[in-house]
Amino acid sequence: MHFLDDSLLPENQEKLVIQVAPYGPQWIPGDSEDIPVTMDEQVQKAVDCYNAGATVLHVHVREVDGKGSKRLSKFNEMLARLREAVPKMVLQVGGSISFAPEDEGLAAKWANDDTRHMLAELDPRPDQVTVAINTSQMNIMELLVEADYAGTSLANPAYQAAYRDMIVPSNPSWHVEHLRRLVASGIQPHFMLGNLTQLETVERLIRAGAYTGPLILNYVAIGGGAAGLHPADMLEFARRTPDGAVLTLETLGRYVVPMNTMAIALGLHVRVGIEDTLLGPDGERATSVQQIEQMVRIARELNRDIASGEDAHRIYQIGTHWGSTDETLKNLGMVPNRTPVQRGGAARKAA
Repeated sequence: MHFLDDSLLPENQEKLVIQVAPYGPQWIPGDSEDIPVTMDEQVQKAVDCYNAGATVLHVHVREVDGKGSKRLSKFNEMLARLREAVPKMVLQVGGSISFAPEDEGLAAKWANDDTRHMLAELDPRPDQVTVAINTSQMNIMELLVEADYAGTSLANPAYQAAYRDMIVPSNPSWHVEHLRRLVASGIQPHFMLGNLTQLETVERLIRAGAYTGPLILNYVAIGGGAAGLHPADMLEFARRTPDGAVLTLETLGRYVVPMNTMAIALGLHVRVGIEDTLLGPDGERATSVQQIEQMVRIARELNRDIASGEDAHRIYQIGTHWGSTDETLKNLGMVPNRTPVQRGGAARKAA
């Protein structure tokens, strides 16, 4: 992204899209009073988050016993009800489906490849499904301290060990096919990227014609195989992100507010919710709604407008797909591919 002299002035920045993850599949009922369990509670949580100012909903689903659901029929039920309850929200299904251990001592892991491919068959279809690129470690324990999970199930050493060793599976043969299936079903991939090498892989996929749509992505700063908390790394990732992409910051724990404050000032977008933290920056419990409300206050202090549901659909370019690699590169503000006989650096051509 290019930052011009006036890029930090709020009147030149896009409206702020607040993404919320209020379902927290790593937590169990009892870890927080803010965990919705019944279908009615899960739907009401979406309504409350929308009313507070969030316009993108990161969807996971629970069974009636409170465990994270891996049944696509349950997701279909949830999506149908969300379409009625929050019709203006962008519905984003978490591509892991649910990574929480089912029983004490079992590994925390993502669903298998074939199950995740079935997310392209959800009915009603979501607006987005999150996609990880390149298999990587996802040790969510690395940046957490005891105060972040005291009094919760995550204080259990067996659970900690499971999450410490968790892997995000995304081999090239899987993510190329997954992108194809999502696009064919009219679902937008939302790329969850934890470092520059993953961003470079996505750019290569675009240049090779394996994906020809909007580049909507999260910078995932959760450590343990993903990005860490150094502001310079966040700035470099933003600088390397194509000009036409949409970039959201995602982090965890008490780091959510300071990191998101920087993102808001830079003109980026933010993610909050109990999936990322049960605590506010003061170390006290903060519900998903309270976290949204805090982002709204911070944005208003910086005079940055909050996106409506219609704005979020426009900013995310929901429903947009381009017909060729060249058109995609042009719309993302990327230089064209080198022609077979071309020497020297590639450059954008004037119309």
